Amino acid sequence: MPSQFDYVIVGGGSAGAVLAARLSENPDNRVCLLEAGGEGRDLLVRMPALTVAMMPGKPMKLNNWAFSTVPQRGLNGRRGYQPRGRTLGGSSAINAMVYTRGNSRDYNRWVELGAEGWSWEEVLPYFRKSESNERGGSDLHGASGPLHVADPSSPRSITKDWIAAGQACQLPLTTDFNGEQQAGIGYYQITQFHDSRRGQRCSTAAAYLHPVMDNRSNLHVITGAHATRVLFSDKRATGVEYLRGGKTLTVEAAKEVILSAGAFQSPQLLMLSGIGPATHLKQHGIPVIHDLPAVGQNLQDHPDVVLSYGVNTTDVFGVGVSGSFRLMGGLREWFSSGKGLLSTNFTEAGAFFSVGDESDDWPNVQLHFVIARVEDHGRKIKPGYGISCHACILRPESRGQVTLASADPMAAPAIDPDFLGDDRDAELLLKAVRKTLEIMESEPIASRINKTFTARSTDSDEALMNMIRNHCDTVYHPIGTCRMGSDQDSVVDTSLRVRGVEGLRVIDASVMPTLISANTNAPTIMIAEKAAAEFFRD
Repeated sequence: MPSQFDYVIVGGGSAGAVLAARLSENPDNRVCLLEAGGEGRDLLVRMPALTVAMMPGKPMKLNNWAFSTVPQRGLNGRRGYQPRGRTLGGSSAINAMVYTRGNSRDYNRWVELGAEGWSWEEVLPYFRKSESNERGGSDLHGASGPLHVADPSSPRSITKDWIAAGQACQLPLTTDFNGEQQAGIGYYQITQFHDSRRGQRCSTAAAYLHPVMDNRSNLHVITGAHATRVLFSDKRATGVEYLRGGKTLTVEAAKEVILSAGAFQSPQLLMLSGIGPATHLKQHGIPVIHDLPAVGQNLQDHPDVVLSYGVNTTDVFGVGVSGSFRLMGGLREWFSSGKGLLSTNFTEAGAFFSVGDESDDWPNVQLHFVIARVEDHGRKIKPGYGISCHACILRPESRGQVTLASADPMAAPAIDPDFLGDDRDAELLLKAVRKTLEIMESEPIASRINKTFTARSTDSDEALMNMIRNHCDTVYHPIGTCRMGSDQDSVVDTSLRVRGVEGLRVIDASVMPTLISANTNAPTIMIAEKAAAEFFRD
């Protein structure tokens, strides 16, 4: 393998896999991709339902960094859990595969905050470019992109009942959360293959990288490579140092180093490399290359509460004898047709709506309906059969940070989302939970429920708030720690170049100025598509 490339990309996840594939389309570009995990081709990744084995992070960390937060002041001092993908495909290899883009007003707000060039009209072409929608192309959807987007192949009947209950609570039925109107309730579209690989998860690695990485001579993918720092000559990035197989190695970048390690590890790697708040770096004995105080700041995530229930059906995921037989049958069905119980992404349906003073054309609450009882991110297994409903607020006021816990590059970063640190978030989440309880206690879903584990609508506001602070955690959407903007206080400019140095960009969810009002995977892919098309034309 050569030691020098034009571009060295750190992180083969939702953004990095896209960048590596797109940049290497030009045979004159020599591209190297460093990924700390494996190739992401294993059955755990390909079979959607096996996310249940990867997400908990125990007893083994399977394709998962399985980070934890620092104690959260708004959550009664509890530590939260932060699963992130550690394999090619990144978190798109372990997530619930939900394909949502957010609201047009989210992107127009980015422009208002100084991110010129990132309005809804300017990003929509890259959503379409990435997408191969099972329903075909339209003004809003693509039909020929690498990323397969499909309708759920075998949704459970209980999911239909939940949607009907939401309609009974005045939520309009929607067939497309990425259509003209976001608000409503319905089935999610998901990142799942609808070709000969029907039923398999379509991670960004499976969509973009795996088809080309073994036959492009100008693309070198190195797995099991943990980046430890960016190398500099004066203030120009010249390469990356990494650990692999117990050895310290380096790779040179003639043009640029690109960090796509995500909202936690991109700022961590910047700080380990001497770019960040000078006082903080000096505390850890790291020589300062450039004092950039905003690195690691502006962490945002959707605070989320899960309501869980027991049900009177075994046609969901659960622990029991009959369920074991159903899983065996589901295994045969998935291998033969890509359908059945094991084709599920668990989160088969959802809803967007507003509570409080927000308008319905910009929902501030999202629900995820799950055909399993979820306790502590699936890390606590309970007997029986159940369902869950996540309720999260979409535009929280709280802002957290990512800092260094240690100068050791193998140590996890210190993650502080400051969930519910702003009382306005707690008050809004309480209203969201109230609406969710109304849905769960309405027909026809109410007739399916035989046990209530978390809360009831008859609980007082004080009791519900106590429950919220004892159960709230991430719904896996961290962003913002390398904020882009036109102001000098931003970490990267609107072309995603790191301020104060040369030859270094950050391209991943960390550059989002504010959260989008939906799941963040599709927007992260869009960011990489737009960057690859517009910022590397030389």
